[in-house]
Amino acid sequence: MDGDVRTASYEADPAEVRRVLLLYSGGLDTSVMLKWIQEQYGAEVVALSVDLGQPGEDWEVVRGKAERLGALECRVVDAREEFAREYVLRAIKANALYGGGYPLFTALGRPLIAKLAVQAARETGCDTIAHGCTGKGNDQVRIEATVATLAPELKVIAPVRSWRMGREEEIEYAREHGIPVKGGTEVAPYSIDDNLWGRSSEGRWIEELDREPEDDVFGLVTRPEDAPDEPGYVTVGFERGVPVSLDGERLEPVELIQRAAAIGARHGVGIVDHLEDRIVGLKVRDIYEAPAAAILLTAHQELERLVSTIHQNQFKPALDRQWAYLVYAGLWWEPLRGDLDAYMDRANEPVTGSIRLKLFKGSARVVARESPHAVYDQALASFGESGGLFSQQAAPGFIELWSLQSRMAYRLREERGGGE
Repeated sequence: MDGDVRTASYEADPAEVRRVLLLYSGGLDTSVMLKWIQEQYGAEVVALSVDLGQPGEDWEVVRGKAERLGALECRVVDAREEFAREYVLRAIKANALYGGGYPLFTALGRPLIAKLAVQAARETGCDTIAHGCTGKGNDQVRIEATVATLAPELKVIAPVRSWRMGREEEIEYAREHGIPVKGGTEVAPYSIDDNLWGRSSEGRWIEELDREPEDDVFGLVTRPEDAPDEPGYVTVGFERGVPVSLDGERLEPVELIQRAAAIGARHGVGIVDHLEDRIVGLKVRDIYEAPAAAILLTAHQELERLVSTIHQNQFKPALDRQWAYLVYAGLWWEPLRGDLDAYMDRANEPVTGSIRLKLFKGSARVVARESPHAVYDQALASFGESGGLFSQQAAPGFIELWSLQSRMAYRLREERGGGE
């Protein structure tokens, strides 16, 4: 193909592409891609759609559209349970936030989608996997790194990086090839990605840093101004770091996450206006809606803090940040992440109990805590109490020893002239 330049060993040689596994969402990009691959490569296409809990998606419609556009078949995989158990619950144990705000819902989904693509490609005799990621985002890294790791024999093509079509050109191509475009020639004003764990919006005015979020960007969470005037409460129960119940009702992970999302969304909880350092070198602004994460991560962090010692509470956040960075950076299969998971599992063994949160117009605030493993004694914490493991009379000796080195160093510096 004209202008095709391969810079990595896993990129496909156009002359050797015979059958392609296309990660297919049913949207404009991947629908155009399905036709374009047949036309440009002369290749057969097998489509794969993965259900990670995207709200309002009709997968039979998606399947039918792919088949009408010439796919040999369109596989739809319900991966919600695996996504919740093997990815989201791990993220909760690691209090996973990238850059202090992004709960990694897209980043967590991509390695699972790519793993399922590898499985489907092998089962259907495909030699190549195609995705719809751009050259500006992180998702290309997450998907291609997974394919290269799990299936070195498979190749990758990324049409959006190579076809040089803008949005108008895509719409024109779609019209010429009989590809349905939602809303006729109108396309969504934002680039949207969503699943069980949250929703992201990019593009349009979001790229203008001096603009306040406009109302039409919010597709999941109620604007805090429009949330109920009365607060709501939710109690999250945990066992060994895993959320297992809401308000005393035991739930499986998928339903628990969905219910937490609905409760938080109703009260305007989980909106994140985030300035983000991408691994490809760009600094971008994203609008995230993550009501389930806002509730469950807040509750988990608080319970973990209650049952852990001061040393654990000061040490683990550094590992949490490293775990989140590896996932954000597309390195799900990095051995260090597995090593960190082992620590997270061990550190979460005592994280059992419940946390009650008050939800009000965008805020989720912890108001009550309970755990059989709490490193807390109400009697000892009370003013005026003394005895047992704690003696107020021992405090002066502790203070003298605790401050000894600092006091000595201060005096020495003063003797040297204030450190000049």
